[in-house]
Amino acid sequence: MQRYLVLFVVVASLVLGIAASCNARRSSEAPLYVEAPSGQSQAAAANAAISATRKTVITEVAARCSPAIVGINVIEEREVVANPFGDMFMDDPFFRYFFRGFPEFRQRQQIRSLGSGFLISPDGYIITNDHVAGRATKIIVTTVGGKKYDAEIIGSDPVTDVALLKIKGENFPYLRLGNSDDVAVGEWAIAFGNPFGLFDRNAKPTVTLGVVSNVGVNLVEPAEYVPNGKRIYRGMIQTDAAISSGNSGGPLVNAEGNVIGVNTIIFSTATSYQGAGSIGIGFAIPINRVKRIVSLLREGKQLDRNFYTGLTVDFLNDNYRRISKTTQDEGIIVTQVLRGSPAEKAGIEPYDVIVEIDGMPIHSRDDLDVAINDGVVGQRLQIVVERDGKRLTKSLVLERRPR
Repeated sequence: MQRYLVLFVVVASLVLGIAASCNARRSSEAPLYVEAPSGQSQAAAANAAISATRKTVITEVAARCSPAIVGINVIEEREVVANPFGDMFMDDPFFRYFFRGFPEFRQRQQIRSLGSGFLISPDGYIITNDHVAGRATKIIVTTVGGKKYDAEIIGSDPVTDVALLKIKGENFPYLRLGNSDDVAVGEWAIAFGNPFGLFDRNAKPTVTLGVVSNVGVNLVEPAEYVPNGKRIYRGMIQTDAAISSGNSGGPLVNAEGNVIGVNTIIFSTATSYQGAGSIGIGFAIPINRVKRIVSLLREGKQLDRNFYTGLTVDFLNDNYRRISKTTQDEGIIVTQVLRGSPAEKAGIEPYDVIVEIDGMPIHSRDDLDVAINDGVVGQRLQIVVERDGKRLTKSLVLERRPR
């Protein structure tokens, strides 16, 4: 009996040891499967991931810059000339000859228009375009949130199409001005503004995204009340960010949220009674050019553009090439020099071919306009001309146009 009891104890000990060994081995091994999280926790994780991808540098710039954008509504008085017989009759040469002395009716009309702008200081200075507000008799500025302010024109330069406004107040949100000389083709470009007056719908700017398509583009646009009759858009930044009617005066910013340009003009085939829509070809005035202008305007200085050169020019053709003996394939030739004019004083003569002005090559009339009409009274231009096969440098000082 005692022998059986000893055997039972030995067997029991072996069984318990084996069981303990198995349990220890199982607890140290990796589990055979992983429990799936609940459906609720999966949805939360997915939403968090999606939210993280939605917040990009673009959304951050939009949120940071939007409060400094303003909508601008203006009232402008213009003199309208009307003919009592209408254009239908006056287009007829016979009718126009016999009624050429018939008096025309002149009347003042109020013209309403709109545009965009942006605050550049906490005390209410605003940059916009001259063609938006430069001749306005009344300007209403609407800030984000819908508050309206009467604005005054501090100064305006029609040639560069830049205007500086001011509203009363303090602690306004404002944008930082960047360096347009550092702009790279292909970098992000974000446009803010008031296309077609949409700012008035919910007191928020419209934000559009594109890239810098080109830099250093020179454009010349005719304008009635501008000295010498032309606006000079020099070194423009081209972008495919959507810019439409009403966007004029709004900022073009980079991915850092710094202003690199002022949205100004577009090329468009999409027009209606409401204005022109974007086809992806828009242009902004480089902010470095704008800075120079607004600094002068802020100091109360006006840019005197009422100058003249005394030059009459034409496009270079085969006949002019033969007369001037030039080897230039294209360019601008002087056909007449007004006596006593800045051009005569500079020693420029008829049939001189203008090669460059202040280092800028002159190939077309637009090149000439950009080089000269962007100047001010008293400015000295270094003009390189070709005469009898030789290149000569002439120094021409822009003088005030005689009355």
